[in-house]
Amino acid sequence: MIVTLTANPSLDRTVELPAPLARGEVQRAVAVHQHSGGKGVNVSRALVASGLDTVAVLPGGDSDPVLAGLLDDGVPYAALPISEPLRSNVTLTEPDGVTTKINEPGPELSLDEQEALIGLLLDRSRGASWVVLAGSLPPGVPADFYAAVARRLRSNNSSANGTTPLIAIDSSGAPLAAAISGDSSGKPDLLKPNAEELAELAAAAGFTDVHTADELEADPGLAARAAAAVVGSGVGAVLATLGSKGAVLVTADGAWLATHPPIQAVSTVGAGDSSLAGYLLAAINGGTAQDCLRQAVAHGAAAASLPGSTVPAVHQTTPDAVTITALQKD
Repeated sequence: MIVTLTANPSLDRTVELPAPLARGEVQRAVAVHQHSGGKGVNVSRALVASGLDTVAVLPGGDSDPVLAGLLDDGVPYAALPISEPLRSNVTLTEPDGVTTKINEPGPELSLDEQEALIGLLLDRSRGASWVVLAGSLPPGVPADFYAAVARRLRSNNSSANGTTPLIAIDSSGAPLAAAISGDSSGKPDLLKPNAEELAELAAAAGFTDVHTADELEADPGLAARAAAAVVGSGVGAVLATLGSKGAVLVTADGAWLATHPPIQAVSTVGAGDSSLAGYLLAAINGGTAQDCLRQAVAHGAAAASLPGSTVPAVHQTTPDAVTITALQKD
């Protein structure tokens, strides 16, 4: 069982344009896709598509369109009732795959609602193999929320003499930075940044040779060294997605680059979330670090070739096409 927590879920609407975005002009869409979203929700959707057991934990009222979408997609969920509607996000995709996203902030969660959401997660995560803490945080929630939740998960399972689930965090900005600060009890077993987030994390972890996202994508060896600095701060592993350049995985035991042959990108929305789902799918089936990286990149490539925020099933991925290369991490 893999449990996901999405503190700031959304109704994601993707609008496909027939030509490049023309600011200030009127353009007609060629297609519109709508899905329940948020990083953790997307991971659960991808896991369900591949037949894995998952539960998506999130806030939301019974009549909210996000929950209705999860029902339609057959995604099991546990929702904390709140009075405010969940946010809606809009993504514009151009023919060459360029995406423009407009994300709303989401409803504010009170301290009582935050505590209730954590309690719901603790209840549903008993016996889980992995817990994924993912996405942005809504107004009113402190930046160290995911780190605090990780501590509670480990403390709760330890006190109950249960098996502590492995914890993955996929966020950005201050919540992501908080995931590598503080003591080890709040740090994840797996962190999934993109190149821009990896540059920020590596600097926070004391990596003095700080570079831009473009430089990290162009130099996988540099990306591996940056990720190694994050692992050295106490994180179990870093899966850094590098867009069309593939992904780098760094653990205490090694570093690897995975690349996929070029694909025709349709929409990159949710591709990183699908990469995380692919990693977890391989991990839950006993795969090695390289197996997990291979499936992560295969899932990400498949997602980018699908419209909107559509997630691929495992049979739509091509892991045999992925090339794995060992890297030096120091």
